[in-house]
Amino acid sequence: MKTGAIFQPLKLGEKVRQIRLQHKWTLDEAGKRTGLAKSTLSKIENEQVSPSFDVVQKLAAGLGIDVPQLFVSSAESLVSGRRSMTTKGQGKPHPTGTYEHELLASELSNKKMVPFKSMVHARSFDDFNDWVRHSGEEFLLVLSGAIVFFSEFYEPVKLQQGDSIYYDAGMGHVCVSESIEDAQILWVCTASDDLTI
Repeated sequence: MKTGAIFQPLKLGEKVRQIRLQHKWTLDEAGKRTGLAKSTLSKIENEQVSPSFDVVQKLAAGLGIDVPQLFVSSAESLVSGRRSMTTKGQGKPHPTGTYEHELLASELSNKKMVPFKSMVHARSFDDFNDWVRHSGEEFLLVLSGAIVFFSEFYEPVKLQQGDSIYYDAGMGHVCVSESIEDAQILWVCTASDDLTI
């Protein structure tokens, strides 16, 4: 164990105020989001009360973060403690005309990545009204079957089970099944405001 380390006392109220101000919320707005009285929030922010675990949970949910994030200073690069497990077939369904998406880790807010599995129903580029494009980057892994991956600036490529591709999602892209059965793919996108699945 290292000696001479200086441990700063935890300032939960400071952290709560910092997050609230980042969102530009008043105490009233934060109170509505957390289900806590404005006076209670003020006391927490000014370190006048020590909140119970139940109150900490309400704070985290209302502020849109995970409980461990309340106990980590923004200057620290520590593990956030986030974890989400999705058992087989239990993702959030999101069907479209060309894909049948299954959103994974859907209960986590403010994710840096958006993972989802998809069954590819499309069989032709003409099945799409236009290119799909959004900001950020994207990774695709073929789980079963085979697809043809179309992208705006490259020739189409065929990808089979186990093949993957990483690309700029701002470039137009779509994929179609080439196998007899609908292909299944795993997509992981960087989260962005213009991402529509």
